[in-house]
Amino acid sequence: MSVQNVLNLIKEKNIEWVDFRFVGLSGKAQHISLPASEVDEDTFVNGVAFDGSSIPGFRGIEQSDMVMMPDTETAYVDPFTAHPTLIIMSNIHTPEGERYDRDPRSIAQKAEEYLQTTGVGTTAFFAPESEFFIFDDVRYENGMNKSYFEVDSEEAGWNTGRKEEGGNLAYKVPVKGGYVPVAPIDSQQDIRSEMCNKLADAGLRIERHHHEVATAGQAEINFRFDTLTKTADNLLKYKYIVANTAREYGKVATFMPKPLFGDNGSGMHVHMSIFDGSEPLFYEKGAYANLSEMAINYIGGILYHAPALIALTNPSTNSFKRLVPGYEAPVNLVFSKGNRSAAVRIPIAAVTPKGCRIEFRTPDSTANPYLAFAAMLMAGLDGIKKKIDPRALGYGPFDTNIYEMSDAEKAEIRSVPGTLDEALDALAADSDFLIEGGVFTQDFIDNYIELKRGEAKAVAIRIHPHEYNLYFDC
Repeated sequence: MSVQNVLNLIKEKNIEWVDFRFVGLSGKAQHISLPASEVDEDTFVNGVAFDGSSIPGFRGIEQSDMVMMPDTETAYVDPFTAHPTLIIMSNIHTPEGERYDRDPRSIAQKAEEYLQTTGVGTTAFFAPESEFFIFDDVRYENGMNKSYFEVDSEEAGWNTGRKEEGGNLAYKVPVKGGYVPVAPIDSQQDIRSEMCNKLADAGLRIERHHHEVATAGQAEINFRFDTLTKTADNLLKYKYIVANTAREYGKVATFMPKPLFGDNGSGMHVHMSIFDGSEPLFYEKGAYANLSEMAINYIGGILYHAPALIALTNPSTNSFKRLVPGYEAPVNLVFSKGNRSAAVRIPIAAVTPKGCRIEFRTPDSTANPYLAFAAMLMAGLDGIKKKIDPRALGYGPFDTNIYEMSDAEKAEIRSVPGTLDEALDALAADSDFLIEGGVFTQDFIDNYIELKRGEAKAVAIRIHPHEYNLYFDC
């Protein structure tokens, strides 16, 4: 979409406000709104100024002036504002006009540019499956003398005896019993459909939606794959629309990986493939799972660099409440066809040559998608460049249920890091593949590690309620 087309859209839709957005290191969107009357061609040349020192991990106060440079291809009408508003994503530049090397969106674009310089292919496609919960009530507090959280849902399995409904309507979702039931057990068909309609109006191609495994309103909506940066843009759009549609219904949505103890967490399985023009490069008929050697090497790069990748794909302390060996999460660093107990799965049902892809099942939605997708692509390209063979390194294929293997057999399988600090250690020790081609910088990685270690420490020094159960009467 050209600048003129955006200006025409502002007139056609009677837009009153233009909302310029960028993404911080955490993956959360930030925004500044300008009156539509103040937006003209110069806005897209000069950008929109903001204070970078107020964004965690960006700039010091002595270098705080930064500029959003709008990307007109991302424009869509906000479906929630009372005053007609147009949303436009932006890249971050310095006042001197240079692309800012800590800008996650710019890093994603540099990863795409690097792919084209390698001669491997022209385009990498990504498709995330981002799960979430829809709750009716969320309460939490963390002070020096109290610490707790409490969530509730009208369909939660723990509410079979609740009286506050004015007559309990039953049909609650059992723990681990929520995968694709029909109504009245699935009580959230309409809210998910409304989310999908709004997402479609905002430009996403919706493929399906359904209730997920966990009780208390776990859901999933799948949208069509796209190129790396566009998919990251779409994921931010997805989270924004899901959260605000839930709010319209008097509910609250969260993409937190593990909001409930004892039931499935929310992951973000990421499907990936590489094309050369219109030719799919991951397909080879008759090979294992119909995968080409290039795809096998790409998997090798993902699994080899996985401990470091986890710091970017699962970058929260809560991520590791989901990544627990022996439970449903894909912590096993192996690959397999159709096997959901492996970290890398190759879908084989109803797959065409162009649909041939790999699925990395470990990530979750606390990841900044621009950083996570860029890092996954760089790991895969390193595997292709170095011809890393996961079969030779003992990463599979494993076509049996790993959860049912003996402890001795499981001990031979490498697993993901057990904590955020361990993942950050791995990233500190293995970051050269990210720096290749100037996609990430050492400054960015060092700054990112410092920021995330601060989060880990903030959690580690706080008293956990369960410690009272364990130690109060010691």
